[in-house]
Amino acid sequence: MKKRNTRLKISLLSSLMFFIVLKSNAQAISGVVLSSGEGVPFVSIAIKNGEGVLSDENGRFNLPLGREGEYWVYFTAVGFEKKAIKFNLKLNEVLETEIILVSNVSVLNEVVVTGTMKESTVSQSPAPIQVLHPTFFKSNPTPSVFEAIGMVNGVRPQINCNVCSTGDIHINGMEGPYTMVLIDGMPIVSSLSTVYGLMGIPNSMVERIEVMKGPASTLYGSEAVGGLINILTKNPSNSPRFSVDVSSNTYLENAVDASYAFSKNQIANLFTANYFGLNKRWDINADNFTDLPTIQRVSIFNKATLGKINPLNVALRYIDENRFGGEMQWSPENRGGNEVYGESIYTDRLEVLAKYSLPLANEKVNLQFSYNKHDQNSVYGDVSYTASQQVVFGQAVWDKVINDKNDALFGAAFRSTLYDDNTVATVTDENVNAPSLIFLPGVFVQNETTFNNRLKLLSGLRADFNSKHGFIFSPRLNLKYAMGNEATFRFSLGNGYRVVNVFSEDHAALTGARQILIEPNLLPEQSYNANLDFQKFWLRDNGYIEIQLNAFYTYFENKIIADYDVDPELIVYGNLNGYGVSRGLAANSSFSFKSETKLDLGITLVEVYNENNGVKADQIQTPKATSNYAISQRIPRWNLTIDFTGNLTSPMRLPTVPAYGDTRSEYSPWFSISNLQFRKKWTNGVELYCGVKNLFNYLPIDPIFRPDAPFSEEFDPSYNYAPLQSRKFFTGLRYNLR
Repeated sequence: MKKRNTRLKISLLSSLMFFIVLKSNAQAISGVVLSSGEGVPFVSIAIKNGEGVLSDENGRFNLPLGREGEYWVYFTAVGFEKKAIKFNLKLNEVLETEIILVSNVSVLNEVVVTGTMKESTVSQSPAPIQVLHPTFFKSNPTPSVFEAIGMVNGVRPQINCNVCSTGDIHINGMEGPYTMVLIDGMPIVSSLSTVYGLMGIPNSMVERIEVMKGPASTLYGSEAVGGLINILTKNPSNSPRFSVDVSSNTYLENAVDASYAFSKNQIANLFTANYFGLNKRWDINADNFTDLPTIQRVSIFNKATLGKINPLNVALRYIDENRFGGEMQWSPENRGGNEVYGESIYTDRLEVLAKYSLPLANEKVNLQFSYNKHDQNSVYGDVSYTASQQVVFGQAVWDKVINDKNDALFGAAFRSTLYDDNTVATVTDENVNAPSLIFLPGVFVQNETTFNNRLKLLSGLRADFNSKHGFIFSPRLNLKYAMGNEATFRFSLGNGYRVVNVFSEDHAALTGARQILIEPNLLPEQSYNANLDFQKFWLRDNGYIEIQLNAFYTYFENKIIADYDVDPELIVYGNLNGYGVSRGLAANSSFSFKSETKLDLGITLVEVYNENNGVKADQIQTPKATSNYAISQRIPRWNLTIDFTGNLTSPMRLPTVPAYGDTRSEYSPWFSISNLQFRKKWTNGVELYCGVKNLFNYLPIDPIFRPDAPFSEEFDPSYNYAPLQSRKFFTGLRYNLR
């Protein structure tokens, strides 16, 4: 069994984060942002051309400043009019203030960065961005971002194996490899790390999540075909001094999220630690296979901000996970053997991120750097898969205002990916191990042209050079037209280009008993994408209403698919002799009333298919219709909130093996998973929550084919369309100390 010295690694990570302590003056503006007597959470508070902070859940904030003197401070938040106030600070003065914001939903001034790689607001961004805060996810508590993101309409976590529960994230019906996941704007989660790494991102490190559906290859690289998820980590200077979230449920899944933050002189630091554990083996459906994998996962995250003006931000994250799924009688002595079937995965991952703004008087130039190393030691029955991936990324971005109508962005990026495993993917024809090393330098440029207060055009072009496949060009066009203060049209065009590693992206290549056949000389995939978006707000005396409609279309050339139908004993990977299409419609609505009632409702209709050799087939595990709903009612008298959340999923095509007598339906049934929660909050920072998940106790039938013969060619655990968890009750406790 693999041995890892976790304690030593944690010590090294902690030591690296405390290597600078500088002395400086301690001017600051501190206070609370209120509206109608209530604290306003997540208000953006910033000085002109400088750093900013967000208010906490109670509206409190602390804005450190590097010198005494005069400052204009800007306060912006979703649903409130923007406010600018001039402050005069004396040397070492900490000024206490109370800010009153006026409600105005139509302004939509929340700051976002994902759509244009520069600070903008939701209303002004040419690309449609959905912003999600931790308060949104609290209505259905989960141990990681992977489960939490499923509350977003059109974004669906997909479990790909009923034994080890590996998964990916689908956006608008497009499979996980077409979704780019960023941390603080950098491509940290990709390729090998998408298999299990997504489940290791705890909610405690997240300040907000920005979701962009549609092409983003011009700024973020050719892999951002279906869309991207940008996970923005907490600001150390604005985080609670101490916070903890402890939860458990009737499946005996236990989770602990804890964080500690401090500021001293010119350094602000945030340290978070997360533990998730499930030790008990469950077999509710009595097929002698675990319904859920047992998991022991530790994740730590440390972020430091060094300096007040043009600060250096440095972050480190480490994940260690031990996961098992398989036959109930499996023991570690059976690992890799052919007597008792088990899937055992050890994951070891390290990430380093850094960001710095150059101290230039009249220019805004940002530097970014990241490094991640992902090691996976795993067995799937008697098949061993050992892989290692290292990714180095660097980027320089120059944000240049040309004139009052043109705002440009120039950038240069470099990424190298070193990948090695024990499969045929890294073996030459002479049977010699040959790790894959890909260099990907690139340059990009975009310009945002504002014709008037209604019409805005964003155009861009990116050129990357892939050391194995040559030049890659990714153009982009976004058009925004505001019909007024409360209605906006957005139209976008773009393309993508993607190189596939089937072993790191498709779990089916490793599990089950089918043999893998990869056609020679696979061509990179190319895609062309168009999106049309309409957004409108209505402000009423008793609340507000938001409606968003979206139509999308993506066309694929050279799409690489896994063919399950050509031979029941094979999975054949090859380029389509034809084309692929993903198209659909989505609708989102949000209602918020002064009666403390909030309703979010979304529906997505998609058709995703491939036409190969003139035969049209629906994409595996892609429902044609999904719906998400969340209803929250706050009772101020008791400071109690009741949340009812869930989803509705239409039939989807599933992998079956009729050649071996598989009589299961090729399509899943309609099903719904609903959750109910009660939250009680006290003024001392304590919050108690409890509830039930899968309220109506829905369970899929026969998720594994031939569980009695796991080492035979008939065994197949990929028939997944719903969670293998029956009704479960949960409870938890949160505490925040400012």
